[in-house]
Formats: sequence, structure tokens, C-alpha cells
Amino acid sequence: MRKNPEVGAAQDELRKSGWQKKRVNVWFGFNFSAWIKALCKSEFQIDKNKIPLAISITFSSLNNALLRGMEHLIYAPKVARVEIEKPPLFIIGHWRCGTTLLHELLALDERHTYPATYQCFNPNHFLLTQRLYASRWNSLLPSKRPMDNMAIASNTPQEDEFALCLLGALSPYLAIAFPNRLTDYMDYFSLERFTPEELKRCEGSFVYFLKRITFARPGRIILKSPVHTFRIKVLLKLFPQARFVHIVRDPYVVFPSTLHMWRRMFQAFSLQSSCSVELEDYVFKMFNHLYESFEETRKLIPSLQIYQVRYEDLVKDTMGEMQKLYSSLGLGSFEPVLPAVKDYLAKAASYKKNIYELPQNMRAEISRRWGKIIKRYGYPLTNEVP
Repeated sequence: MRKNPEVGAAQDELRKSGWQKKRVNVWFGFNFSAWIKALCKSEFQIDKNKIPLAISITFSSLNNALLRGMEHLIYAPKVARVEIEKPPLFIIGHWRCGTTLLHELLALDERHTYPATYQCFNPNHFLLTQRLYASRWNSLLPSKRPMDNMAIASNTPQEDEFALCLLGALSPYLAIAFPNRLTDYMDYFSLERFTPEELKRCEGSFVYFLKRITFARPGRIILKSPVHTFRIKVLLKLFPQARFVHIVRDPYVVFPSTLHMWRRMFQAFSLQSSCSVELEDYVFKMFNHLYESFEETRKLIPSLQIYQVRYEDLVKDTMGEMQKLYSSLGLGSFEPVLPAVKDYLAKAASYKKNIYELPQNMRAEISRRWGKIIKRYGYPLTNEVP
């Protein structure tokens, strides 16, 4: 069988980055009950060559269950007394629109707190183990994310959806482990589709996780996840004064970058060797699904609690855009954060973005299927088709 050169190149990049060595795998953070639930949902569809990984996850999940129980005995009474005093700030938007950049910039503010990579990948016991084990765990972690060149470490800001998934919530990110069932998990994006019991468990798990983050380091919690874009109504129910930053980016860049991201995530973390779902069509549909959902619920957010930024503007004038963001959302003075942001930008000056070339027919397809949204956010529509 002839090898797909694109897949081969991606696998070579993953090997070089260290992710295919499986020294750290996101699924090692499951607790036992959540792991069994995920296996049952997938109908135990694990490829033969992934069985050793599944066995490792099982042993890790048993260990996590033990550590979770120990943490609960020690910290539960203290965490129960924690109050989330300042409303969280949610960074929302489609994948590959710059949510991670915004997360890292806002995390530079010492008045803020955030879920770190260690906490999100080990959500069952981080209060108990982070101080003792994080440095060793960090040495096993590749220095770059699997889908791009952005740095990753135990203390870098991370997407809280991974933590919810590993804690047993019904998360669409289970599809990363079982990509052949990608469409089966689409209902998990919107919490409103859950049963009342499922929703109550998910909300409780989420709030308790945020209390533990606050206990570890007090401050306004900065959260980022494209999945939260689907959950505005539920988030406002939990935190009526929550702040939101919505970031958008040129869809002609977002499409190939999102496609690349899912392929790399599947190659790094899947328990199935291939994805039988038509991934391009999935990306097209999810983009429309996300923005349709957002437009239906954004009117629920008071105008003083949401700020919108374009990725291109943020990159071009980071200081100016961050100052406007702070002022619009009432986050306090931006002046104390200026030195840290300047230092961050200096270190990131050599960062190289992935570059994608879109065939003309694909550009035309993006215009056809995403045209309304492209126009809505002020981007030029190219290769328009009837």
C-alpha cells in the first residue's frame, strides 16, 4: 500500500517532537470510572496495536483513583470553603483562532489564575501531587504542542476541557481517543442537550475543579476552550457576571490549521490507527455549528461583559489590543502587566507559525460553505462562487 506523504510527514514531526514516544499521554490522567465509561461509550473499539497503551491507561487510572481518594480526604473540607470571588473570564472562539495566545497573555497578570497543563492533565489529584511530582512530570513532557510550535510545560496555561473529560464529564474531546466515532460525540458540545442529571454532575464537577484551581492559587480565573463557545447559557447561569473575550481569525487560515490540528491530535493520542470520518466535512460543519450556536446566545451576555478581538489585530498591536480589552471588561489597570507582556513578546519573536497553501478549489469551497460568517466578521470573501 502506498504511503500518504502528508501522513508520513506528520508522523515524522511527531516523532521528532517526542509525542509518539508516549512518555506523557493525556489519557494517563483518567480516573478508573471515567476510563471505563469512555471505553463503554466507544464500545471498546481499540486497535490491536493500541492495546498496550490502553493497558497503561488502565493501570494509570487505578493509581489516579487512589490518589483522588487521598486528595479528597485531605483537601475536600478546605476546598468546600473556597469562594470564587471574582467572576471568571472565558476566552471563546473557534479552534486555531488565537485562544491560546490570549490565554497566555492574560495569564501573565499576577492578579489572575488559570488551569495549568499539569492540573488539566492530572485533574484528579493535582492538589496532592503537583508540588512533589510536577518537575519530574515536566521532564517527560515534550517542549512543543503536537499541532504547532507553541511551548508547553507543566505550568503553562491549558484548556480546561481536558480536565473535565478526564474527570468523567461527557466531553466531545473523547473523540480524540476514538476518532472513528467522531460524530457520536457532537452532542457533547452543548450542555443543554444533557439530561438534568448529567448536566448537574457536569456543572458540579466544573465548579469544584475551579474551586480547586482557586485554592491552589487565588485570583480571577482565566479559562479558554473553544467548547465554551457552545455553552454561554450554562456559563452565565453558573457565573452571571462572567467576562467573555471572543477572538476571530481569517477563516481561510482557520480551515487548514484546524484540519492539521485534528490530524496531529489523533496521531498523538488516538486509540485507533485511522479516522474513517471525512475530516474536512467535519471541520466545515463544526465551524458553522459553533458560530450558529454563538450567535444564538451571545445576546444573553451584557455588552459590558464581552469583548471581541481579531487575531490579526492582536498580533499587529498586542499592547494596544490588550489595553482595550482590560478597559472594556473592567479588569483593572494594564500597566502592572506591561513588563511581563513585553518580555513575553520578546521571547516569542522567533516563533514560526505553520504556513498552509490552499488549493483554489478548497478556497472556493470555504467561500461557499462559510461565506456568511466570513462576511459577518469583516473578512474579504475570495473566489466567491454562485
